[in-house]
Amino acid sequence: MKLMLDLNVLLDVVQQRQPHYAASAQVLDFALINQCGFLAAHLLTTLHYLVAKYADRKQADDLIDWLLQNFSIVPATKTTFLRARTLNFADFEDAVVCAAAEEQRCRFIISRNSSDFKGSTVQSLTPAEFLAMR
Repeated sequence: MKLMLDLNVLLDVVQQRQPHYAASAQVLDFALINQCGFLAAHLLTTLHYLVAKYADRKQADDLIDWLLQNFSIVPATKTTFLRARTLNFADFEDAVVCAAAEEQRCRFIISRNSSDFKGSTVQSLTPAEFLAMR
């Protein structure tokens, strides 16, 4: 099983955002143990920027290094962006995540905002919904 993880799931864990932290952390643990976690490449730049801005550069660098070691990174190619442009999503970034999930044949997109992925060819679940299925 392949899981595409959305940025908000990572931020829930990194920023220990309550009440979402526990479910998001369990999803990350599941992805690590089962080696099934995928991240769209563009999420790394946004995550690094946010952690460096609100914590510090070393923490951001360490986080990115850890993610690179433990998750599959899906490159954002011209084909990815062209596919994302054909999707009827309100948010282009979400469309890119969906296109990347399609390319990798992910079974689920895990996002706390699963409603952002209405119309997606890849089923979107919240962390809690995914955990309830296991």
